[in-house]
This record gives sequence, structure tokens and C-alpha cells, in this order.
Amino acid sequence: MISLKAGSFLNNSTSFSGISSFSHSQRKVSAPVVVALNSNGRGGERKFKALMESTLKEIREGASALDMDPKPNPGAGVEDVYGEDRATEDQPVTPWTTSVASGYSLLRDPHHNKGLAFTDKERDAHYVRGLLPPAVVTQELQEKKLMHNLRQYQVPLQRYMALMDLQERNQRLFYKLLIDNVEELLPVVYTPTVGEACQKYGSIFRRPQGLYISLKEKGKILEVLKNWPEKKIQVIVVTDGERILGLGDLGCQGMGIPVGKLALYTALGGVRPSSCLPVTIDVGTNNEELLKDEFYIGIRQKRATGQEYSELLHEFMCAVKQNYGEKVLIQFEDFANHNAFELLAKYRASHLVFNDDIQGTASVVLAGVVAALKLVGGTLAEHTFLFLGAGEAGTGIAELIALEMSKQTKAPIEETRKKIWLVDSKGLIVSSRMESLQHFKKPWAHEHEPLKTLLDAVKAIKPTVLIGSSGVGKTFTKEVVEAMASFNERPVIFALSNPTSQSECTAEQAYTWSKGRAIFASGSPFDPVECNGKVFVPGQANNAYIFPGFGLGLVISGAIRVHDDMLLAASEALAGQVTEDNFDKGLIYPPFCNIRKISAEIAANVASKAYELGLATRLPRPANLVKYAESCMYSPVYRNYR
Repeated sequence: MISLKAGSFLNNSTSFSGISSFSHSQRKVSAPVVVALNSNGRGGERKFKALMESTLKEIREGASALDMDPKPNPGAGVEDVYGEDRATEDQPVTPWTTSVASGYSLLRDPHHNKGLAFTDKERDAHYVRGLLPPAVVTQELQEKKLMHNLRQYQVPLQRYMALMDLQERNQRLFYKLLIDNVEELLPVVYTPTVGEACQKYGSIFRRPQGLYISLKEKGKILEVLKNWPEKKIQVIVVTDGERILGLGDLGCQGMGIPVGKLALYTALGGVRPSSCLPVTIDVGTNNEELLKDEFYIGIRQKRATGQEYSELLHEFMCAVKQNYGEKVLIQFEDFANHNAFELLAKYRASHLVFNDDIQGTASVVLAGVVAALKLVGGTLAEHTFLFLGAGEAGTGIAELIALEMSKQTKAPIEETRKKIWLVDSKGLIVSSRMESLQHFKKPWAHEHEPLKTLLDAVKAIKPTVLIGSSGVGKTFTKEVVEAMASFNERPVIFALSNPTSQSECTAEQAYTWSKGRAIFASGSPFDPVECNGKVFVPGQANNAYIFPGFGLGLVISGAIRVHDDMLLAASEALAGQVTEDNFDKGLIYPPFCNIRKISAEIAANVASKAYELGLATRLPRPANLVKYAESCMYSPVYRNYR
């Protein structure tokens, strides 16, 4: 074996000393560089010297270490420099970090570590021999052992922490585990457990998993972005922590949401983990308990607002575009209502932005409604909708339903909105309240006498579809559900608020109070319910159905903007995946075990709409978008190392 460090090269005729002086943007290879190759006498040395001279020449000309691997099949994905796509999983790769990873550092690198799955050949080639027990096991056996261990934990938060530790230790095994056991593990890495994780994030914090940008970084955000080791970012999920699920202001501890969302972008949508970046914007918190908590990890001050807040967010948006380009998707997550609407309106014309709370929720609920109509009958325009909650989710869902109704009937959207009613904390939103309403509620103020309670509104409006997005638990009371069942043969009831404790009602309550006639879906998962001798499987109107496939569609098409028609395309694709067998069980969403297939269909539909609207830049358009989407999906299967 020959091992070289910076500054030495066989007979010292060549030096690596110039590498460390490269600019920040070229820091793919930096001193010390450690390379190990098999050598057989002088012939091995000559080959090795030729390789290193070629490598140095490419480095001096500005090439990165990643570019030195043989290029993958051009049809095998989008810029697949890491060999991560499904279409490239049979190709051997070199475990580059800032050098060829080997020995102890390889076992500590979550991107390349395989634990006991390193073969004997790989252990010799990469100096791992003796650093592991002698047994060589398969990835499948590792997965079996980990699932057994996870099931021993009685507390969901312990499972969450164990999974986060795995992600930091062995990235591919983490995603393999999540993909193969998605229905069991989704509630752990996402709602409801992620809510508790955010509440206790300061206490369970071990290693940073994203970028923290606070008021201290104002004027230096571009430099902060450059500190992130990956340079080809395609998806950013960003939060300011002000409205985490239904739990309120959790400040800097809201980082659990971007981390969890991006884990699902990879596991469910196949977006490569190397191209994902979680970000928390820390402008303080108004949560007094956190400010007094000695373990709180954010800045200890009241939230910045107004110009100070806007300037920091604007600097962030400009820096992202400058550093990563036009086609990076920025997903806003869990911002308070006033900021969420303002940010989306301000940047949707200049950036590729998406708000999952407004647009993602709307798309997944519209898909559920469209599917439910196959059980209930009638068109969208023939139904009446009543919402409890008029915030980001409620108004976002209402607007997308009105848009789809307008598209189907060719009627102006101002007319189709009249089929949709909203109730907020002050009662039914009616025209007599217009002066006091926030701007995003005004389109939903219709002519009607004022009504104070949800029950009064249900009895007066007689909706066929009742949707809860209030963030307040137990608001769909027995009286409300019974009233819905009194004038609907099959009342459609969506209790969307997260986590489970904030759900407007449980699945058992909806089925029991409606005598088994309700078509029910919720935001958080509920177990199957037996009612009147029949087992009902409640649907979960989970945003995870939409945003991973939606994001993948934007990435593979090279979209530069998000258009409302893309959201409709995503809804149509999801609704189209519900089978007759699903309907027979009362399901209006397909099972999550098929989520990667569903995401590929959604991605293809979204990409198709991007090409149709002239917003796609990745040309020529692939002939089969579904197959192309599948080929671009990240594969967590271990790779063979050279």
C-alpha cells in the first residue's frame, strides 16, 4: 500500500501544498489529501504517479474531486455526481469526501459508512480491516436488527432520537429503514412525534443538522450559506419557528420541522439528501418558558418584527438565489399567518417558492375531496364546504377548491368562492365583518346573518363537507357530527389539525357519532375503528403525500416558478392513485406503502404542467416523465466501493 499526505509525493518531485490556498467555492479537495492505492513495485508507482499528476492537473484547472469519477449514464438522473440515483445503484463509486475516505474517518462519515456491511475487499482497500468485528452482514440484516431495537422503545420520542442518531451515523441505512417501514416510522420522524421533539429540542440536541441563521448573522448570510459543505442544493426547507404545528412559538427549536420534512423529501420523494438543506431563521421567541429555559438553544430575546424581520428574510432570499441559483426550491414552513401570506406573495414572482402549510395542505385535501366525491357522488360545484379555521391552511384549501371548481365549471372564481364558508374564532365570516377582517379572509365574507358558533353555522349552512384546520382540539363535538349526519347520507369530515392532541375529533368519534356513515380523514394518524360490525380505516390527509413528489417534479423539470396549476396537477395525480379496493375500505387516500410510486406519478404530473406552462428549463423534455422521475430517485441501497 502507498499512503500520501499533503506535501509528500513519492520522491517529493510533486507537492500538494497549493491545494489549501484554493478559493472557498473550490473547497471540494483540501489539504491534507490522503490517497491509498494498491502498489506492485515500480509499475504500481508509475500508475499511481500518473494518476496523481492527472488529478493535480484537474484540480489546478478548477475541477472538483467529485468530477474525477467516471461520469454516470446521462439518462441516470439529474447531475448525479454522488451516484445516488436508483438508475446508478449498480455502478461502483469512490467514497470521496474532501479526499478518498478511508480507515477510521470512513466509519465516522455518515454518507459512506456501511458498518458491518463493508466487504472483506472493501475493508482492505479502505483501511478498515481490524476496525470492525470480523462478521460481514447484509443491509437487510442491519435493517431487521434496527427495527427490532426500535420496537423495544415504549416512548415515541426515544424512537425519534434513535432514528436521528442513525441518520448521523449511517445515512443510507436510515433512509432504507424509513422507506421500507414508512407506515410505522412516518409518525416518528414526522407528526405527531416531531412536535414533541421540537418542544424538547434544546434538551435532546446533540449535533446540528442544518443551518441556523439568526439576527447575529445579519449582513453575513451569504457567508453562512457558503459554510454548508454541499454546494449543489436543490431544496431548502426554512422556518422561523413561530407557529410549529399546533404548538405555537417554539423559536429556534423549530429546526425539527425542516429536518423532518427533508428526510421525507428523500425517503418519500427520492430527492437526494446531499441536495437538501434545512434552515431555521432565529429572530427570537415570544415563548416565555423557552426564554427562561436554561437549555434553550436560540437567541434569548423577544421576536423581531417589522422592518428588522423583513430585512433579514430578504437578505436570506437574495443570498439563496445568489449562492444556489434560480432553480433552488425554497419551502416556507410553519411561519405565522401574517408572515406566511406576505412572504409567499412577495417572492413567488421572483423565486421558486412553496408554502406547504398553505399550498401543500390545500393540494392534499383537494385530492381527498375529489376522491371522496366518487363515494358521495356529484361534482365539486354541487357541494357546499364549511371550514373551521381561517388561517394559512383553511384559506389555502378553500382557494384551491374554488380554483378547481372554477376550472371545471368555467365560472369566475369569485362565484365559486360562494360555495365555501369559513368560521374563525369570532364566528362565521360574513360581509358585515368586512372592515375588521384580515386581508386573506376578505374573499370569504359572504352575505349571511352573523353566527357565533360552529354548530349554528353547520345547522344554517348545511354543508356536505366539513373541514377543520383550526389547531384547536375537540371542536367537532358530538352535536356537530350528528348535525352533519342528519342532512347528509355520507357526511365528509376532515379533522386536519396536528398533532393528534389538537385534532378536531378522533376517527372513533366521527364514525361512532355518524353511525358509521362518515367519510373521515385526519391530519395525524388514527388506528382502524370497528363500528356497527364493520372495520373502518381512517384516511390521513398528510402533506407528505404531496410535497415530496411535488418537489421532485420541480427538480427534474428544472422549474423556475410554482404555478397554481401545478398544485392542481399534484392533486389530480394523488386522487388518481386511489383504487376501488381502497374505496371499499372507506379510504380516500392510497396506502403509504406505495408512496414512492405515488410520488413518481405526482412528480411526472407536476413536471408535465411545468413544461406545458413554459416554466421548465431542463430540455429536451423526457419522453416518459414517470420513468424519468423514478430513475432520478435517490436509492438508499449500499454502493460497492472501488
